[in-house]
Amino acid sequence: MASFQSEKLLDRLAADVREILLKTEPLKSLPEAELREKPTADAWSVVEVIAHLNYYARFYVQAMEEQLDGHQTQAQTEFHPGWFGNYFTKSIGPSPDGTVKNKMNTPKDARPQAPAALSPQEEIAEFVAHQHQILNLLQIARTADLGKIRVPISLTRFIRLKLGDTFRFVIAHEQRHFQQIDRVLSVVAEKVKIG
Repeated sequence: MASFQSEKLLDRLAADVREILLKTEPLKSLPEAELREKPTADAWSVVEVIAHLNYYARFYVQAMEEQLDGHQTQAQTEFHPGWFGNYFTKSIGPSPDGTVKNKMNTPKDARPQAPAALSPQEEIAEFVAHQHQILNLLQIARTADLGKIRVPISLTRFIRLKLGDTFRFVIAHEQRHFQQIDRVLSVVAEKVKIG
């Protein structure tokens, strides 16, 4: 398994989060109806995707904060991903062409409420706040051993990923769903044009 230079990995992950923040900006000015519009009956709207990402961010931001708070580790030059971390990141990560590599079933508790029950602006504001928290955690992680600190996953506390893998997984998950948001918005834009 390939290793990463820790500083370069953290730089790349921070750049990925800033890119996600840039992609979030235009969502703030879209009409709420467009943010709630489902592209098809069984697909999620933009606000549902954001609510889903918020569900995971709430868990992982807190879990990473708890593990980084008062950590007694020292930063290492290299980070060696774990088998689980690599597997989860590769399976959830986005494909360069925007297609979904692996269809995933969303756990019941991670499924968002119906779009009418969600406030698009509140969900977007919460999501942006989480991204700033992740950027802050990436900065703190520069002083930590990305391989020694372990973070539980949301499905079970018995599986713990290396901190570096947790960042990689969470950010890849967000990138995947931003590809989904792009697809949703293009279908919704067509509906608005036709309608």
